[in-house]
Order: sequence, then C-alpha cells, then structure tokens
Amino acid sequence: MEPKADNDTRLTCEVEITLEIIGGRWKVLIIRELMAGVKRFGELQRALPGITQKMLTQQLREMEDDGIIHREVYPQIPPKVEYSLTPLGQSLQPILNAMHEWAVKNFSQIPRHRINE
Repeated sequence: MEPKADNDTRLTCEVEITLEIIGGRWKVLIIRELMAGVKRFGELQRALPGITQKMLTQQLREMEDDGIIHREVYPQIPPKVEYSLTPLGQSLQPILNAMHEWAVKNFSQIPRHRINE
C-alpha cells in the first residue's frame, strides 16, 4: 500500500513517506514500547498515559495496515490479543535511536516550553 498525502496526491519524498508511517504523537511511542517485546492492548495503554482507547486502537490498526506491527489473536475466552513489531517495524530502531541521540545532544538548546507541552 502506498501512503498518500492529505490532498490525495502521492508522496514524493522518502522522508514524507517515513513521517506518514511513523508520524504523529503516538506511533513512535508505541514502537518504542514494542521494541521491549510483545505487549497486550492494556499494557500499551498503561505505558502511554494520555492515550485514549479509541486513539490506541486507531494507531494500532494503521500500523498493522502499514506492516509495522503484527496483531496475534488467540481464540480463547476472554479473547487474548498481542502486538509485536514485524521485521519492518524492528528496522525502525536505528531511526528511534538517532532521534534519542539528537534529543540528548541538543536538550539544552530546546526551549523549555517545547519540552513540557
């Protein structure tokens, strides 16, 4: 599936494509949580204060559609669903590491009002 921009035109820049896949407030944080291993929905929700059930569900579905995460449903009562990163999702680790290193290196230059938003 090829990502599309808001105006329904094809994205032309690889950075744009990457941001379309992992952009937004929650996706990178979900990926970060899943890098530690398999998680259930409730575990993800507890690890991400402020995310609503609806938003987490939406983000997980989008990431599953994009091939970043795998959703495993176990046929039992109550239903058990686990989320994990696919190899494609795991390949994002260097990007997250680079983002972390950038923030550590430049923390003192980031205006305080941006950090606490």
